[in-house]
Amino acid sequence: MAMILLAAATEMEALPLMGEKSGYPSELFVTGVGPLEAAVRLTRRLCEVRGEIALVLNFGVAGAYAGSGAGLLDICLAESEVMGDFGICHEKSIEPFDGQLASRQGFFSEPRYVAQAGEILRQQDYRCKKGVFVTVNGASATAKRGAMLHAAHNGLCENMEGGAVARVCAEFVVPCLEVRCISNMVEDRNLANWQLAAAVQKCGQAVSLLLDHIVLI
Repeated sequence: MAMILLAAATEMEALPLMGEKSGYPSELFVTGVGPLEAAVRLTRRLCEVRGEIALVLNFGVAGAYAGSGAGLLDICLAESEVMGDFGICHEKSIEPFDGQLASRQGFFSEPRYVAQAGEILRQQDYRCKKGVFVTVNGASATAKRGAMLHAAHNGLCENMEGGAVARVCAEFVVPCLEVRCISNMVEDRNLANWQLAAAVQKCGQAVSLLLDHIVLI
């Protein structure tokens, strides 16, 4: 029977889904933090269970960009992922590589799953945003860097694994859906403003709802 792989970067983010049951078999999988660990671990796992995974559901927390429309504890769905800081890093911009150094930097989620997830969450009165997620190698610690990445990609929020997960899923031709809850705004770093624990719990609740109602394609 087709299986859903539930991928989270950390055990903390995965904890609310421990022991979760759904209409489909599912496996909880910790990718590790950052694009490198996520890509390596997910590639290994998909090689081990080749053909058994019908959907990779990537979930966790994220930082929202000011002006994006996303706020604290909003649930966000990725319509696409972009590798946000891959390129030539200037003080005020990031210039994409070109020529032989150029590579694919953007990856789309399966739109039918995004639409399904949005409708399921809407029916349960979740405030849900959709848009471009930006994957970064280092979490943005200043409002200035956040504003630059938001403007460069029309980004909704940032994380450190989504683009790598989406890239591996594209390679294996496995659909990917990404769900994140906003734990903080991307601003001059101030942990006192974060709502990490609440965001972890709310994201887990949203994913649990999706597991109860989603229909595999």
